[in-house]
Amino acid sequence: MPWLRRVVVAVALVSALAVLAGFGARWALAPRAGEWAVPVQVGPLQLRVGVPGALRILVSPWVGPLLDGRSLRTRHGMFALGWDMPRRTLTVACSACAAVVPGLGAEPLRIAQATLTVRRDFDRLQGTIAAASPDGGAVLRATWQGALRQDGLALSMELPATALAQWYAVLAPTLPELAHARIDGTLGVRAAWSLPGGRLELRPQVEGFAVYGLGTEALSRAASGCGAGAGLRNDAWLARAVIAAEDQRFDAHPGYDLQELLASFDGNQARGQVERGGSTLTQQLAKMVVAGDARSATRKLRELLYAVEMERTLGKTRILQLYLDNAPWGAGLCGAEAAARHYFGRSARSLAPVQAVALAVLLHNPEREARQWAASGAVDRVRARRIAEDVRGIPGWGPRARTDFLRTVPQP
Repeated sequence: MPWLRRVVVAVALVSALAVLAGFGARWALAPRAGEWAVPVQVGPLQLRVGVPGALRILVSPWVGPLLDGRSLRTRHGMFALGWDMPRRTLTVACSACAAVVPGLGAEPLRIAQATLTVRRDFDRLQGTIAAASPDGGAVLRATWQGALRQDGLALSMELPATALAQWYAVLAPTLPELAHARIDGTLGVRAAWSLPGGRLELRPQVEGFAVYGLGTEALSRAASGCGAGAGLRNDAWLARAVIAAEDQRFDAHPGYDLQELLASFDGNQARGQVERGGSTLTQQLAKMVVAGDARSATRKLRELLYAVEMERTLGKTRILQLYLDNAPWGAGLCGAEAAARHYFGRSARSLAPVQAVALAVLLHNPEREARQWAASGAVDRVRARRIAEDVRGIPGWGPRARTDFLRTVPQP
């Protein structure tokens, strides 16, 4: 039957072309010697793809047009691809994108709209990255460059100083505080990233960050929900031990510690998970009295707003008092006075140095440390030593005094 022969021939030709295309793709994308490569599943084919070579092909005038109008579903959202022929530029647009950012919580950061453009000039890549608020009224826009090498890709990015109000409108548009708070200042970021395996290096610059309209001045008269306040001065043993344990630059920072935040970001990258938050005592206070303890980027950004305003409206002395009077100390306790009486049978004002440092150790992980205390009557000696060595501002607290003190810390 002639029609059957034609169908068989057509199927055979299509199959042959598919096989040839598969082998062609395998050959074109196969990594060269020493080239950065990743495994990729394409239908029934399992390919090992050389990333630099694949990037050269994707952003080329003969492949780019084939991508125009395509879409790609990923765990970070749906990406729409476009190709601008006159500029020879690939566009990748995403709506409702999501990604976990180390240091900003375990829940992903969600962006309403984001666009990446890529243009290749020999082995140089360049383009833009833009993220917009849901209504498109606020935009963060950065330029980037990349150098293709056989063994990887070196990226750099610069986002010029942009109003912090725009950052919040893009990164945390659902915060109710944005409707009435005034956020001053700018944030610019430079970044460098070597792939594969390199760390993302961030160099942020903040200028004039200030917040108004959140009403944190009312906390100057607030009573603790943990019972009687300790009324500690900043030079009390417990106050100094807590600063040494939790926030050594407390007296100098404006509510956030950029140096500590960057150290936290680097540490979380190295571990591949969020283990260190980098929060100041002021941010921890904001978390306790306003923002709550949800591990999300939105909560961290909200906490930061309150921390910055509290530094202006309350001052360091009141912030430290409020922190001590509301902090969790394990075993269902909160507040320094309740903790001092529970663990040592005396007021927080009359704690001996060794007792103050022991309570400061408990703040690291209150419930876990309290269980260890209940089981052994001891604290983590390594952490106690570090805290004792970092206590500042107390007359007579020199090397000999610290050494004598450490002999009194119980072994775990």
